[in-house]
Amino acid sequence: QVRLEESGGGLVQDGGSLSISCTASQSLRFYSMGWFRQAPGKEREFVAGISASGLSPYVIDSVKGRFTISRDNAKNTAYLQLNHLKPEDTAIYFCAADQRDHSYLSGEFQIWGQGTQVTVSS
Repeated sequence: QVRLEESGGGLVQDGGSLSISCTASQSLRFYSMGWFRQAPGKEREFVAGISASGLSPYVIDSVKGRFTISRDNAKNTAYLQLNHLKPEDTAIYFCAADQRDHSYLSGEFQIWGQGTQVTVSS
């Protein structure tokens, strides 16, 4: 079973940037990858997904133009670049993996990391 570990979260000011990473215990080359977030008192939200090949990144409309998902299969790592951050982006960010091809679009994932906290101060 693949294990995922997020890193790179932290505290940043309004308008700032962060890059968060998700490193796997084994090869991700056949896995769709996704990023989710969960703010206090809210449900977990699918934010971005990327196909196994990395050719089809997807982000939700509310972060389009600010967040970028990418991956490096040689490093067993997926990334989420967070730019122009807003206080409402404050949440725990989780990465996820799944061997189903459509997961990066459907948001249906079976393997989860523990999450990394991103806090944006106003």
